[in-house]
Amino acid sequence: MPLGFVPETLQNTEFCLQRRLTPSNAAVLSIVEGEVIVKMEKGGAIVPESILKKQKRSEEWALVKKQDLESAKKNKADQRKLIYNKAKLYAKEYEQQERELIQLKREARLKGGFYVNPEPKLLFLIRIRGINAMHPQTKKILQLLRLRQIFNGVFLKVNKATLNMLHRVEPYVTFGYPNLKSVKELIYKRGYGKVNKQRIALTDNSIIEQVLGKHGIICMEDLVHEIMTVGPHFKEANNFIWPFQLKAPLGGLKKKRNHYVEGGDAGNREDYINELIRRMN
Repeated sequence: MPLGFVPETLQNTEFCLQRRLTPSNAAVLSIVEGEVIVKMEKGGAIVPESILKKQKRSEEWALVKKQDLESAKKNKADQRKLIYNKAKLYAKEYEQQERELIQLKREARLKGGFYVNPEPKLLFLIRIRGINAMHPQTKKILQLLRLRQIFNGVFLKVNKATLNMLHRVEPYVTFGYPNLKSVKELIYKRGYGKVNKQRIALTDNSIIEQVLGKHGIICMEDLVHEIMTVGPHFKEANNFIWPFQLKAPLGGLKKKRNHYVEGGDAGNREDYINELIRRMN
């Protein structure tokens, strides 16, 4: 085909519109090395058809990207609102439980009696001794409890099986009943999650949602609530939390070979575990 040849289809309005031209400003169509080139009368700029197609694709991609960003922004705003409402609901629930407890104690005192707290459902264990002269079965139980190092800490659900294990490892651990403040401080300050068998810091709610979202746990407050109340998905939530690596207690330990009731550190210290958590967190 000779250079500068103008086909009849160039006069067709539809042909020109496909190349963003009009019959008035489409002047010359030439073929250079097999590429279709349209020459504009105004300014004499040469616009290859491949460039026009690329511009069209770029505009389409930009539009899709803009829509995705707007959708992600809206979803993030909705997620923040949902998490905020959940936190308010949990705070109200904790406050109501505290008021009920105070009211029950007050009524018991007025009647000349004592109010006995219900059996706790949650324990927090801290390993305080090494493996020196340890029985192999005791060592295995500590591994099952995920207490592989000194000053590792884990949450534990109270049941017959766990109490039997605790009886065997009692000289090597100290444990008690953590309150809401202790649970929150541990998870927020020293919380790490297990994602694909890796230890990942809980810096974003999306990490929690990625692993526990299928159980309805999508944020830190959900995680705290599930642990504190020992909810239906406590096992999954507790396994997600990597064993806490606590620091040595401020002021040191007294006698870790003796039981707590004998002036030592090992064994059950009930509510006084919260004071030890403050010193080690």
